[in-house]
Amino acid sequence: MLFKLSLKNIRKSFKDYAIYFFTLILGVAIFYVFNAIGSQTVLLNVTSSTREIIDLMVNMLSGVSVFVSVILGFLIIYASRFLMKRRNKEFGIYLTLGMSKGKISKILLLETLIIGIISLVIGLVVGVGASQLMSVLVANSFEADLTRFTFVFSSSALSKTIIYFGIMYILVMIFNVINVGRCKLIDLIYTNRKNEEVKMKNPIICVIVFIIAVGLLSYAYYLVTAGVEILVDTTDIFIPIILGCVSTFFIFWSLSGLILRIVMSFKTLYYKGLNSFVLRQISSKVNTMVLSMTVICLMLFVTICVFSSSLSIKNSMTANLVELAPVDVELSKTRNISEDYAYETGYSEVLRQDSYRSIGSSLELVDFDVNDYFKDITTVYIYASNDFTFLDTLGEEIANIETDYPFLTYHAPEEVMKLSDYNKVARLYGNTEYTLDSDEYLIIADFESMTEVRNRALKTHPSINIFGVTLNPKYDECQDGIVRISNNHINSGIIVVPDYVVSETYLEREILLANYKADTDQGKQAIEEVLIAIENHPNSGDINISASTKISIYEASVGLGAMVTFIGLYLGIIFLISSAAILALKELSESTDNKERYGMLRKIGTDEGMINKALFKQIAIFFSVPLLLAIIHSVFGIEFCKYILMTFGDEEMTKSITMTAIFLIIIYGGYFLITYYCSKNIIKDK
Repeated sequence: MLFKLSLKNIRKSFKDYAIYFFTLILGVAIFYVFNAIGSQTVLLNVTSSTREIIDLMVNMLSGVSVFVSVILGFLIIYASRFLMKRRNKEFGIYLTLGMSKGKISKILLLETLIIGIISLVIGLVVGVGASQLMSVLVANSFEADLTRFTFVFSSSALSKTIIYFGIMYILVMIFNVINVGRCKLIDLIYTNRKNEEVKMKNPIICVIVFIIAVGLLSYAYYLVTAGVEILVDTTDIFIPIILGCVSTFFIFWSLSGLILRIVMSFKTLYYKGLNSFVLRQISSKVNTMVLSMTVICLMLFVTICVFSSSLSIKNSMTANLVELAPVDVELSKTRNISEDYAYETGYSEVLRQDSYRSIGSSLELVDFDVNDYFKDITTVYIYASNDFTFLDTLGEEIANIETDYPFLTYHAPEEVMKLSDYNKVARLYGNTEYTLDSDEYLIIADFESMTEVRNRALKTHPSINIFGVTLNPKYDECQDGIVRISNNHINSGIIVVPDYVVSETYLEREILLANYKADTDQGKQAIEEVLIAIENHPNSGDINISASTKISIYEASVGLGAMVTFIGLYLGIIFLISSAAILALKELSESTDNKERYGMLRKIGTDEGMINKALFKQIAIFFSVPLLLAIIHSVFGIEFCKYILMTFGDEEMTKSITMTAIFLIIIYGGYFLITYYCSKNIIKDK
């Protein structure tokens, strides 16, 4: 009997609370999809370095899944709370008819178990299907060969999903039993007749709290934008985070007491149509959901920033490769190491002696001839002296820059390059070549934050004394350019001077740039493997050469970009679904509780069109309030993300923000529309 009653209750609730079931199914499917990536990537035909990155991503996704399961667990418990509230009158009737609380608890246990099993089964079916599409996405992200693609079912993802969601449903069952045990018959019977009290808070206190909250929030915005240099230590970032969370809470708290009073002062607007009804409904909800609104707003904020930043990193890293890795290989070694420097840094005598050989000579010791494998070979040199540091380039701006940027290393030796050497690199890369008079210098840089600092100094036309020669700047700002290949903007500044200024005494580093003598990807990969094999040569320990290749940079860029994207998508989707689902469930619960109020509107002559319009306004405002504040937060949050990620470049940020907006409209807007149509069905006069 109890089982039949449970099935009947589920069938009766399914239509009105489709969002609850939809969210459970979606949560299960997403959880399975992201945990099945490890099984899918086994079939991908990728290099060993890419495989290591994929394994790292899978391990990180497993760790993130624990956090995701906690979020989904709270969401399910939160949803159950509203579903329980809707059925208070039903439980009251059961008690009146003589049913014990124990039997009611059993009904709830059966219902939760059945709902859990149905959601889990459907979610897993959807997840298994979606994971095949994810396989294609993973392969495209890592640019892998799909010739070995086949249908994949992940038993590990299945078991993990069942275990995690099983624990969640057990907690929900316990929660429901406790709630039933605490309920009183009179409260259950008359719950729908109780009007939720709209507390009219003291408007003066609300205004004061609102002004303080806005002030704190403005200061938090300042810290992550114009005042970001104040955040010297890593732990300082918690200051704007805490200020943002606290101020968000008090903004919602104060607005819940101000909105109704403000609108009531505009009589024409307040009494137009059903605005008075809508506004009182909204005020009541915001008044009782201050903490929930705060959490939802912050989750939406994190979603927007995570989506935008993760997509931007992937797009920027891919776009940077053409510009920042224009040749196939870069070999570099420290030159002319002194005995004192070797003692301080731990260089062995063998490696110190090797520093007096050229890169080509050192490679001969490991049976590698650069002329056999490389073409377009260009060798350039970097010079440095402890007597010429970053501080010596700042001129009259020293005091101001030291005050504004206290964390910079001012006594680090500057890198100096001959004009002819830089022009050789520029010619190889297809970049701008320069000319200098005998008393001029210029600075090449592409790391944005350091470029800004150097430009402040260059505006004052500072003279520098380098290796005993005084030079003046040719330009009043840094010129864009690179020497070493990379996947992001890391050139914080190279001083380019006339050739005669440089003394070989100060030679610090030799750099060899070249392309492979191969026209096909397979041929280039073969040369790459020869380079890697040098590590296994018996004499490899006698040389000290670092290598960067376009292939390795490309694989690292693609791998890191894909890893960040998948983790960002995982967290972003869960946060977005959780936020939208909480709002939807709250609205559906309110629609059920207020069904009699909509019935009263019909009795006084209100037509269905006005009622539906009022319902649409109410839900739209309810969904918009946390989203609008989250968007404002995101404007400043994304600026901070751009500062943190400036080495990757922000050229692709606009595209990423656009994609995030589209994604937000589809999911958040979809929940809004489903909520509206389900609520309209609930309040319908049947």
